Amino acid sequence: MWAYEKRLQYPVDIKTRDPKIAQIIISQYGGPDGEIDASLRYLSQKYTMSNKRVAGLLNDIGTEELAHLEIVGALVQQLTDGLSIDEIKAAGFDKYYVDHTLGIWPQAAGGIFQNACQFQSKGDPITDLFEDLAAEQKARSTYDNILRMVKDPDVCDVIKFLRQREIVHFQRFGEGLRMVQDDLDSRNFYAFNPSFDMK
Repeated sequence: MWAYEKRLQYPVDIKTRDPKIAQIIISQYGGPDGEIDASLRYLSQKYTMSNKRVAGLLNDIGTEELAHLEIVGALVQQLTDGLSIDEIKAAGFDKYYVDHTLGIWPQAAGGIFQNACQFQSKGDPITDLFEDLAAEQKARSTYDNILRMVKDPDVCDVIKFLRQREIVHFQRFGEGLRMVQDDLDSRNFYAFNPSFDMK
């Protein structure tokens, strides 16, 4: 059970509307390496994680990813709030507008909608934690790409915070991987060790 605080984990205060930036940032809402998939990935994997401390870690980080989803949604909303039809058309935001008006909808920057097939939950602690490590690095890379393209200091400040949290999550999952490996047979770091006929 979660207790919800009615505030963002990190403040968002955008002073200049910019639908072009919104179209880039929305990828971290519902794109292939976005916050919604991160949250669903970790909160799904926690149920079959053999190490209870690591299951708690998955729950904690999965919950924080929901907070990051809120931050990205607030960024997109503030970047598009009150746009005129002319501004929407001039920015190339018209295709999005036709389908969603100015509502926040999970899609990638390229327009592809969020799909749960973008993440995996296998029930094997090694497989899942390597997936999590890779996911955090891909999200960090996406935030790096955003920072290369966006120069608005109000936006960049928030993106830098989110990028830093990806690095912290990567470090925590690395610690979790070590804990899981310590729990498993030291000769075979896999949870399942079926006999294979190698002949």
